Amino acid sequence: MMPTGQDHRYDADGMTCIGYLAVPEGDGPFPGVLVSPAFSGLSDTERASCDRLAQQGYVALGVDYYSGGKLAADRDEAASLMAALQADRPLLARRMEAALAELRGLPQTRGRKLGAMGYCFGGKSVLDLARAGAEFEAGVSLHGVYDAPPAGSKRIKARLLICDGWDDSLCPPEVKVALAEELNAHCDDWQMLSFGHTGHAFTNPKAAASKGFGYSEAADRRSWRALSDFFADHLN
Repeated sequence: MMPTGQDHRYDADGMTCIGYLAVPEGDGPFPGVLVSPAFSGLSDTERASCDRLAQQGYVALGVDYYSGGKLAADRDEAASLMAALQADRPLLARRMEAALAELRGLPQTRGRKLGAMGYCFGGKSVLDLARAGAEFEAGVSLHGVYDAPPAGSKRIKARLLICDGWDDSLCPPEVKVALAEELNAHCDDWQMLSFGHTGHAFTNPKAAASKGFGYSEAADRRSWRALSDFFADHLN
């Protein structure tokens, strides 16, 4: 039976956030993984990923960027919510660091290794957490957004896996190269996996197909396999 998580309240910058916590069955402690959502906020998609990770033996905490469990009603509201964090990248990093501290402090993860994964804006959030020099072992970005924060990057301590679509309209080849050069300068252990003929949002079955955008069953399946192997190597 797949584990079923529940809402989980935690504090970030004086705000009450409502994340989602899924815990494996059996005796812990277990390694932990943050699950960072796309720009709409914590949705059933990320909750399902938390449950899936719990089935694989990880305590998974879905991140609430916006506090109060806020989920955008439409793309315009999502863009507005995201814009506030995009304009203040240190704030985004602090929100992620608060979620990481919450995950680290859970009795179910005590003393175990921690990782982070994220979709789209969540991929950027994982990268910014790593760029801030946060202490965690492994991060995965799935069709993330790669622009570096204005302050640049500290020494990245986490190992990183970047999965994207080669045809992603938000991340053309020159943007991928810029990220690779940044990581090569600041991160000792990173890898990038680009799926051919694949666009942005390839893990989202609801993503409408258009040029540089849309769901790919093959890329979705292969990226989860790569993520699973990556976490198995570095968190267990």
